[in-house]
Amino acid sequence: MKADGRNSADAGAGLVPTASPAFQIIVLGAGGGPSEDNVTGLLVRSTARQWTRDSILAVDAGVHLAAIIKIFEEHLPRAVSQKSNSSFSAPTSIRGENPITRDSERPKLCMVTGPFANLELPYETAKANATYVFRSLISTYLITHPHLDHVAGFAINTAALQQTLRRKRVAALPSTIEAIKEHIFNGIIWPNLSDEGDGAVGFVSYDRLVDGGNVALGDGEGRGYIEVCDGLAVKGWSISHGECMKHNHQGSYSSESTEAGYSPYYSRRSSRKDMSSGSIDSARSQPFLQAPEKKAYDSAAYFLRDEQTGKEVLIFGDVEPDSVSLNPRTARVWQDAAAKLSAGLLTGIFIECSYDDSQPDGMLFGHLTPRHLVVELGVLARLVNGLASHGSRPGSPRKRKRPSNGHKLPFEETQLRRAPSRHPVRRRTRSSVSPSTTVQAESPRNDSSEAVLATEDNELRVIAEEDGLNHKSRKGASKHRTRPLQGLTVVIIHIKDPLRDGPDIKHTILEQLKGHEAKAQLGCTFIVSESGTSLWL
Repeated sequence: MKADGRNSADAGAGLVPTASPAFQIIVLGAGGGPSEDNVTGLLVRSTARQWTRDSILAVDAGVHLAAIIKIFEEHLPRAVSQKSNSSFSAPTSIRGENPITRDSERPKLCMVTGPFANLELPYETAKANATYVFRSLISTYLITHPHLDHVAGFAINTAALQQTLRRKRVAALPSTIEAIKEHIFNGIIWPNLSDEGDGAVGFVSYDRLVDGGNVALGDGEGRGYIEVCDGLAVKGWSISHGECMKHNHQGSYSSESTEAGYSPYYSRRSSRKDMSSGSIDSARSQPFLQAPEKKAYDSAAYFLRDEQTGKEVLIFGDVEPDSVSLNPRTARVWQDAAAKLSAGLLTGIFIECSYDDSQPDGMLFGHLTPRHLVVELGVLARLVNGLASHGSRPGSPRKRKRPSNGHKLPFEETQLRRAPSRHPVRRRTRSSVSPSTTVQAESPRNDSSEAVLATEDNELRVIAEEDGLNHKSRKGASKHRTRPLQGLTVVIIHIKDPLRDGPDIKHTILEQLKGHEAKAQLGCTFIVSESGTSLWL
């Protein structure tokens, strides 16, 4: 793949493939806030379907129609007028005029630059053509979780669905669907534009996905997947996005909120630190209030499968490290991804990295930093090497060892350097006795970035050793790949802008990722996404 500039005259801005790609991913929003014009939003299509009706899938929509309009405002002036020989069928005019007639004889505008290159357009203005894409080409909204920075754009944009012929489909895991029903399309925060519940208008229908895929659907490599738009199918896994506070009754509150400020999600370490600071005493002074129940906040990771080629991309919602999670679940996703990567099917991963490494573990709020992301990718690398050492092939039975975290995972997963625990987190240090022996050692609590980074550097070196750099110490090492994620593109999304002077946070995060990867010897390539561009995988 090679990079093109934003003002390139080539088809599409962003990354252009050197080989025929299966996916085009348009980045509408690459950030994680706090600026509302750059929050999570992607468009995905199978390149085999061209720009046909219902051929685009939206993955999250914190920002949506406004970002599409912005792309057209930039690239529409360079569009060319031509007669269409395609099967394009123009919709009813957005401006209330008569529908376009004699379609085969009417000249169309054709985009020649930008993410929508080669798309034929029925209208003259950016807003009208963007609304055409919204109404006619986007079929389904695949939502990872119901936080506003992932759904606000779609909710507001539903007002533009009047006089359309079909409902928009919202696909998500059941917990996300229920949250959207109860807290957004509820007639209070926003009109109930769905087709369920009191006062339903019917603009939107819900599709509840099965965690881990519906095994009754599909077959072979596509088993468990369900079609979400023309040419694309999905399988989802639930993952953890920090902790939320489930109150026992009205008036209860989180004792942790006194020091850190209330948030619906806290890292487990943050909760413990705040509780030990004395804020519990203030809660005890008000006996009529009960401490809230803590639970993991659900997010999702989705495998998207191109039905033409069988290739896949993996897109994460917001996610925290398994090492600090109340309910560590990301390892299940890596297990699924390892088999696909080993088979040459997984072409890219979109995953968040909200903060740089200066963010202490106690203030993650359910997100990742470069040090944590590379450790998570190290899990994937070990699983890939495990498949290589056992000669496993996709679809063939694989030996499973003892369970880890309630899930039956290959033995590599039980060798994690930071296995989740219900006990306070302990740092693990390398034993000087044997390269295959690890010991647990209690270390003082220290949230300074220097201390965290020092520990993480040691951990990243451990990953590199265990993934085959020290071949002599491992049985079957000749089958291990020294750079097990070679060829994998990891696209970074959801970077939070600190809104201050100084170095660009995107550059800082990218350099930190590259530094950690060099020590871990994973082999993957990191790319920081940019709003208004597209990537081809």
